[in-house]
Amino acid sequence: MYFTDRGIEELEERRGDDEVTLAWVADRMRAFVDLNPDFEDATERLATFLARDDVDDE
Repeated sequence: MYFTDRGIEELEERRGDDEVTLAWVADRMRAFVDLNPDFEDATERLATFLARDDVDDE
């Protein structure tokens, strides 16, 4: 288990039944980067990964 898995598990436990839009996720990611600018690159990479997830399906 990676250290980051704990955060992912917490997210799933706390929000696993929530329904959210991708606009909400994008807004939360922007807020996170505003508070934690050192993580801008990682957040950008995650956003790109999520945005392009279906590229292989075409």
